Amino acid sequence: MVWLIAPAIAQPPTQQKPPPTASSDRSASPLGFDLGGDSKKPISIEADQGIEWQQNNHVYIARGHATAKRGNATVTADTLTAHYRPAAQAQPGSKQTDASKSDMIDSGSQIYLVEADGHVELSGETQHAYGDHGVYDVDAGTMVLTGNNLRLVTKDDTVTARDSLEWHDKEQVAVARGDAVALRENKRLRSDVMTAEVTRDDKGAQHISRIDAEGDVTVSSQDQTGRGDSGVYNVTTGITTLIGHVRLTRGQNELRGQYAVVDMNKSIYRLLSAPPSETLTSSRPTRVEGLFVPRQQEPAQSQGKP
Repeated sequence: MVWLIAPAIAQPPTQQKPPPTASSDRSASPLGFDLGGDSKKPISIEADQGIEWQQNNHVYIARGHATAKRGNATVTADTLTAHYRPAAQAQPGSKQTDASKSDMIDSGSQIYLVEADGHVELSGETQHAYGDHGVYDVDAGTMVLTGNNLRLVTKDDTVTARDSLEWHDKEQVAVARGDAVALRENKRLRSDVMTAEVTRDDKGAQHISRIDAEGDVTVSSQDQTGRGDSGVYNVTTGITTLIGHVRLTRGQNELRGQYAVVDMNKSIYRLLSAPPSETLTSSRPTRVEGLFVPRQQEPAQSQGKP
């Protein structure tokens, strides 16, 4: 079953202030969601087991591999529940005053909240997000995914989370909460909370450009690992800045300080006692510590002598 829900038709101005709507500018949206707002594109809803329209509750419910699509944006789940606002009421004094007369599927109703349950997949132009449950607030321009195996996948990067995965459309950022991990090739960044900025390159492809990590941050590449309280990862340059209780390790060797710059592309680790701005102003900065364990030589092979 397929339904085509047309966008709202412009109504004459009324004395009442209309409800807030989501921003209509989605041209730069990495996930491309625009299930409401001022876009002129209709929303196409499909479902294997049919679509239920609850007029009194202002809800559409699509069941069975349900799909909601607008432009290049697609939301797929076992069940989709779309909450909508009725069309604008007629002007005071007109003959059409009954709300039920304007609450028709072709009268320009506006979807403001979409709930997705079961095998949720959010697809944009070149990226996908997955979860068990999703709530998209059209007015706020935010999507929150929860459940198992939460992940955001772009062309080059993958971000996973344990507790929730959020997308903020206006800020163009994704927030991963709870054992968040970002992966690119053999590079790995882990923290309690991770905020990823998504941008477009010269060819229009979307990718993660920067990640801010907070809480028990770990960055690793091959056999080298850096740890700190917080960190900033420039995905393009491969440079990570670690701040607070920093430890750099390789094998049994370890360096300790309060600030580090890690070039994950060139495998260069630079450790300081404090951030450069504090180092210049401090009269007695904290010293950097290092522990270097010599490699144990293997015993020479026996030549028939004890």
